[in-house]
Amino acid sequence: MKISLAQIKPVKGNTEANLAIHKNYIRQAAQAGSDCVFFPELSITSYESALAEQLAMKEGDTILDELQELSNQLSISIGVGMPIAGRKKPKIGMAIFQPLQMRHYYFKQQLHSDEFPFFEAGEQQVLIPVKNYQIAPAICYESLQPDHSENAYQLGANLYLASVAKSQQGVDKAMAYFSSIARKYSIPVMMVNCIGPCDDFEAAGQTAIWSNEGNLIEQLGNKQEGLLFYETDKDKASTLLI
Repeated sequence: MKISLAQIKPVKGNTEANLAIHKNYIRQAAQAGSDCVFFPELSITSYESALAEQLAMKEGDTILDELQELSNQLSISIGVGMPIAGRKKPKIGMAIFQPLQMRHYYFKQQLHSDEFPFFEAGEQQVLIPVKNYQIAPAICYESLQPDHSENAYQLGANLYLASVAKSQQGVDKAMAYFSSIARKYSIPVMMVNCIGPCDDFEAAGQTAIWSNEGNLIEQLGNKQEGLLFYETDKDKASTLLI
């Protein structure tokens, strides 16, 4: 299987512009032979907590239909980040599009304390089946909590995907931790981060992949937009700067 991780620079609060960015990256990923492509946390709106309520979409929002059409046409699975309307506050979600299947979602289960005023938590782990793999999504803060990866592994995950919006300090913590998780469960770990302004910090990129032995296979820089490709059967990675 070939996986693409899309390190983008989202436009603050501009869903239309960000959808155009996403569609370009999806086409590039498919052209490179990818079976799936994943984007950073809240990639469709950018990570802006104070704007989440006004930008939140409903689960069946037709604005996302174009992504399902691309998934169908290009035979590629897609995971994008967005705020989704909840019971009282939005949830931090990943919308998952798979060829000729109904759209489904993963919602961040463990929120950082800074997120409590703006978001409500999700309640259930999901696995994303692609070829012979079960990919467990995690969204930023929760990906650094040991019980999240433990639960994903117990459910049968054999790939762990952290979709994040992290500063340099956050990336530094993630680098050592994700290596240890890969070793502990003998599964590859992937982190896809954005670049540019987010909330009150600067996202630091450095999208990366660790082997099931915990070795860093490949990593993008902290200012580059592009795709990081991972071929699971060869345990090899490559990059495409965009």
